[in-house]
Amino acid sequence: MNAIAEVSCMERSYEMSRTEFENMIDFLESEDVATMSQSDLERAIQKKSFELMRQLLQEHIRNRGPGICGEPVVGVDGIKRSRVQLHERQIETMFGTIGANRAGYGREGCESLHPLDAELNLPKERYSLELRRRVAEEAAKSSFDETMEMIRKTTAGHVPKRQAEELVIRAARDFDDFYRQRHQAAAADPDTGSVLAMSVDGKGIVMRPEDLREKTRQAAENRAHKMEKRLSPGEKKNAKRMATVAAVYTTPPFVRQPEDLIKGSFSSQRPVPEHKRVWASIEKTPEQVISEMFEEARFRDPGYEKTWVALVDGNKTQIRILKHMAKKTKPDLIIVIDIIHVIEYLWDAGRVFHPQGGQELEEWVNHRLGEILKGKAGYVAGGMRRSATKRNLEPEIRKPVDRCARYLTNHLPYLRYDRYLAQGLPIATGVIEGACRHLVKDRMEITGARWSLTGAEAILYLRALRSSRDFEEYWLFHEAREYERNHQSVYAEGIVPNTIKPPSPRANKNRAHLRRIK
Repeated sequence: MNAIAEVSCMERSYEMSRTEFENMIDFLESEDVATMSQSDLERAIQKKSFELMRQLLQEHIRNRGPGICGEPVVGVDGIKRSRVQLHERQIETMFGTIGANRAGYGREGCESLHPLDAELNLPKERYSLELRRRVAEEAAKSSFDETMEMIRKTTAGHVPKRQAEELVIRAARDFDDFYRQRHQAAAADPDTGSVLAMSVDGKGIVMRPEDLREKTRQAAENRAHKMEKRLSPGEKKNAKRMATVAAVYTTPPFVRQPEDLIKGSFSSQRPVPEHKRVWASIEKTPEQVISEMFEEARFRDPGYEKTWVALVDGNKTQIRILKHMAKKTKPDLIIVIDIIHVIEYLWDAGRVFHPQGGQELEEWVNHRLGEILKGKAGYVAGGMRRSATKRNLEPEIRKPVDRCARYLTNHLPYLRYDRYLAQGLPIATGVIEGACRHLVKDRMEITGARWSLTGAEAILYLRALRSSRDFEEYWLFHEAREYERNHQSVYAEGIVPNTIKPPSPRANKNRAHLRRIK
């Protein structure tokens, strides 16, 4: 008789799930479904499957018991909690809302502790970590409105927009610690290229007024538009805060000749960057981001065995910080000015001499580019100035020429392209330009968006994790940190008490089978 009762108990343990599954079978066997198209059928099954999965999850949580412990629970405050009461909470999951009836250990004047919450690694808020993960991934890809629509279509969870924004901020909170712990186990990778490349750039993001840097905010407040409905030339509609974007990667040496770059004959053979990591921060200063960039580089080459190269666009502040960091950390750093920026200056200067454009302009640019690639940037700068003087060009007309010549002469130490090409070093900032576009522009410049400081930082971090293909590893780290914060930290010595497990329904069934045999 007891065996029969135990088997019946096992069957009842997932009774609602079995009922829901039978309902799905009845639905599929109904006459209405027989005329459905494949698409309608898939959508209907998906919708019903969410309820089945919700029931399975709900009944599994119930079968695990309320989390009873064999002795009083001691909190981090050292107080024993022996009073036990059942406390119910709601959890919003990927499959919908479930309830958890768990044992709370308390004492008068003390906050109750719930060992079952720790066992399940439940967050303090209503939303499960898996649902938070989905929100974080979607928000990193598209706007919050589109994120809400995607969550509605692909899950049975319900997350209001305001809560979604908060979940994204929480999801990104362990970004720095994640990379810091990776760096603690620094070791050179012998299978990567011998060139270690770094690059840094800046990209503006439209911010809410209260989150602008102080000088930018004051300038925005003092700026008066000349017209009410339209902007005058040179006026800005919104004020931006500059995000610093960084990239680190390795690559094999790629030796070229100046003629190869002008003709583009080696473009298809260019090696692909290895283990590329890109990230951005709007909250941190350029010094902090560049310092992190050097930490990432040391993580990849702790013995300074590779050739270190830093690619920049000529920004004086960035160059100053790079030189300071290199002096501080001792790598033999080669700073290279992006050749694409040099070419842009050449084209502007060339239009002064050949305003009609055409082949003459192209030949003028290509000739001087070839000389610069041979390490003769100083001669090119002097030559174009003399040409402008011989033609008696007015100061206003020759401005692009003087601007280009000044750019070349000011950056001569970083324009030794003949050496860089012979060593097989990269000379263009395509990686960081792509990072600026992908990390910042594609997501942060959505029409009408004005960002808070914490919201923008979180989205930049999540997009960086996805771009660097670190999101999966990061999320495991994040869940472990959530466990430490929410559960280990509230118990004495960080030890979460074990709960007494009720016999599983499957074990009951096995015992009943053995009794029948006996």
